[in-house]
Amino acid sequence: MKFDTQLCRLLEKKELAPGIFDFWVENELFAQSAQPGQFAHLLVPGKTLRRPISICDVDAGRKALRLVFEVRGEGTEVLSRTNPGETLDILAPLGHGFSLGSPDEKAVFVGGGIGVPPLLYAARRYGKNATVILGFRNKDAVILEQDFRDAGCQVIVATDDGSYGVHGFVTACLQDVLQQPADVVYACGPTPMLKAVSVSAQEKGIPCQVSLEERMGCGVGACLVCACKIKVHGKEQFLHVCKDGPVFDAKEVVWG
Repeated sequence: MKFDTQLCRLLEKKELAPGIFDFWVENELFAQSAQPGQFAHLLVPGKTLRRPISICDVDAGRKALRLVFEVRGEGTEVLSRTNPGETLDILAPLGHGFSLGSPDEKAVFVGGGIGVPPLLYAARRYGKNATVILGFRNKDAVILEQDFRDAGCQVIVATDDGSYGVHGFVTACLQDVLQQPADVVYACGPTPMLKAVSVSAQEKGIPCQVSLEERMGCGVGACLVCACKIKVHGKEQFLHVCKDGPVFDAKEVVWG
């Protein structure tokens, strides 16, 4: 795993939904080396621990990374106050991302809430051959729908309360989508959702990769904060979400 620490200028900032911020940061090295599914570790002024933020997209022309995150505590709230032109201390790219196949394959992407952003960069590879299922609490929480459509993907949006798109959970939509042939499933979101997606893919005999969400300390595998139980060669052991993941083969995850 190759990573570096750089000071990155914030090029653009938007609030996509209440409490969800969209940053474009300038850095040629990161834009060249970042892979879909990896993440960045951002230093928060006045805080000891960095905050992990998934890499949402890359713009090679602007030599920039896109980071979309939700304010969940004091650290991310401080980050959200960064203004264009200011710099962020970023450690990136970190982790093991998605293993992508041929653009001709039929790929299905399933994202829930703030688990949606990490899927965009990967979905671009498949374009019209990607079916993307996005799940949110309600209409006000919907993000990045148009970005996936602009990438050529077929998009299905589900909301818990039925205020937008399909009324219900992404897992029900996935069951419908998998009635048609698919070559691979990628998912990121809450653990119960990932477990259900994994079961659906396994029932159909379709390879599935999941991006796990865990609290992190160092971000590079030196601490044990983000340990998760994974089957390696049939034996259960603890691996690090930050270093060995965040993306794992779904059938190797011990869901508990």
